[in-house]
Amino acid sequence: MSSPLSDHEKRKQISVRGIAGLGDVVEIKKSFNRHLHFTLVKDRNVATPRDYYFALAHTVRDHLVGRWIRTQQYYYEKDPKRIHYLSLEFYMGRTLQNTMINLGLQNACDEAIYQLGLDIEELEEIEEDAGLGNGGLGRLAACFLDSMASLGLAAYGYGIRYEFGIFNQKISNGWQVMEHENCGM
Repeated sequence: MSSPLSDHEKRKQISVRGIAGLGDVVEIKKSFNRHLHFTLVKDRNVATPRDYYFALAHTVRDHLVGRWIRTQQYYYEKDPKRIHYLSLEFYMGRTLQNTMINLGLQNACDEAIYQLGLDIEELEEIEEDAGLGNGGLGRLAACFLDSMASLGLAAYGYGIRYEFGIFNQKISNGWQVMEHENCGM
């Protein structure tokens, strides 16, 4: 009779190695359609450009998540020193196209979306800017996180939650006032 597995041995059995990659056009089209139908519960008769954007974003996310899980497993096993970066602002911008490029999926995604009769540039324009703050320092914080990721550092970015992500700042009666971006100055 074999001895029961330790917690450490059980964790090593949890792996994403069996998850298929999205490197080719056929697989991307399958994943796109799977997300359109089963994640968004839409078909070509009722789907909007926004639905197509989300199907593409989920398709790309599938590949990204596998890498993220492997990275977290590596960090858990090796227990490296971690950087915890706190910033009051993060201005990440749009990430879908950047993620496709970084994962080496851009050409395959372009071709798959073209074969599906859609315009990838139109879908990319649907993505809203992800941001917290009003620009300068938020963009610097985002670049700092990108640099740490490029260097392979175990780093995590933390922010605070605002009611509105992107805002304008002004001084009124000697006090700093933040207004939602669409409110005007």
